[in-house]
Amino acid sequence: MFHVEHTESVDIPEAAHRVFGDRLGLARQYHDSLATDGVERGLIGPREVPRLWERHLLNCAVIGELIDEGESVVDVGSGAGLPGIPLAIARPDLRISLVEPLLRRSIYLAEFIESAGLDVRVVRGRAEQAGVVQEVGGADVVTSRAVAPLEKLARWSMPLVHEHGRMLAMKGSSAAEEISRDRASLSRLGAGKLEILECGVGILPTPTIVVRAERIPKRAHRR
Repeated sequence: MFHVEHTESVDIPEAAHRVFGDRLGLARQYHDSLATDGVERGLIGPREVPRLWERHLLNCAVIGELIDEGESVVDVGSGAGLPGIPLAIARPDLRISLVEPLLRRSIYLAEFIESAGLDVRVVRGRAEQAGVVQEVGGADVVTSRAVAPLEKLARWSMPLVHEHGRMLAMKGSSAAEEISRDRASLSRLGAGKLEILECGVGILPTPTIVVRAERIPKRAHRR
């Protein structure tokens, strides 16, 4: 049995007030769920509990800076709901679907979404499965966090967005190296206009690094 810290002792950082605004109560509910139920179900390591706000909730929510009003978002390999649930809390205007293949994670996501009253869809399956592509394809944006190397992410993500839709892959310091290594493969997959962007500058102590790629129409990248 894991020892779970009492969440009452965890201070809410000032950045959370700025990012979540009047929906901070929902963010606190998600934080507390991860710190208790999430740990007990093996979705979050117990050592992550003291840094859930900055490393997980806020780190994810700030990528909303790259998403336009009312866009549709598919979060692939959502796991415990990161980044999809923080995005849904911070940006209720977005239409968000969480794609997760594992049953126990899908159940957790569905239970939390219902308890919080969030308008978010959970789709159980793998991003590359035909049924998933049919159900959530044509999105404006596909997000991911700590799911796979960049080439594999593009292989999964590009079919889920419409032409000129974007992949937003949360990455760390390896972002530039991955782009350099996979650039030719990414181009063949229709992932173009590659950029490394920082989100949460001036809000978070360490900004979130995101690789953004646009789905380029086939006619535009044919030789």
